[in-house]
Amino acid sequence: MTATADIAAQVDGDHHDDQPALTDRLIGWILTVGGLAGALAAFVLIVEKVALLKDPSYTPSCSINPILSCGSIMTTTQAEVFGFPNPLIGVAAFPVVAASGAAVLAGARLPRCWWLALQGGALFGVGFVHWLFFQSLYRIGALCPYCMVVWIVMIVVFSYLTLYNAERGHLRAPRRVTDLLVRIHSTVPLLWLLILTVLIGVQFWDYWRTLL
Repeated sequence: MTATADIAAQVDGDHHDDQPALTDRLIGWILTVGGLAGALAAFVLIVEKVALLKDPSYTPSCSINPILSCGSIMTTTQAEVFGFPNPLIGVAAFPVVAASGAAVLAGARLPRCWWLALQGGALFGVGFVHWLFFQSLYRIGALCPYCMVVWIVMIVVFSYLTLYNAERGHLRAPRRVTDLLVRIHSTVPLLWLLILTVLIGVQFWDYWRTLL
């Protein structure tokens, strides 16, 4: 009886070891929730932009103080890099992310080309938001709360999507590095966001200090 139990336990342990650390359910929820949150933030920014165009004296709901001020950013050239308001990119792209996540949760098996397309979009998105991050901190001198939601979403989605694609073999990556990062998957975006938070705190420290 004991030998049989030991064998069963060993087989069960091997079965669990074969299970991917980043499950389809986890990546599905991350894509769905992240896509919806990003789409909502982008949509609200478009609404605020339209209101500002109609009435230049309008104060956006996300203009809270001299630092947290959407209005200061919406009127800059950085807010329309491609000739139209930047949030339009999010309004178009984030629903695709959310739909992909919903499909995965429903049990769909997305092809490798789809995962690579999502990866390419996430790479562009995370690169773009970091450019906007630099512009907001060191050129404009203000932060947009709704934009910051998009920054967070992009970092989380990109981190998990990259690890998922590497673990599933959609991306070529050293297996040891992939396994290590997958085991500490939540640490990757947390450290990333912590670094950006520190940069924000340092850049606007003189203002934050006046509030203490």
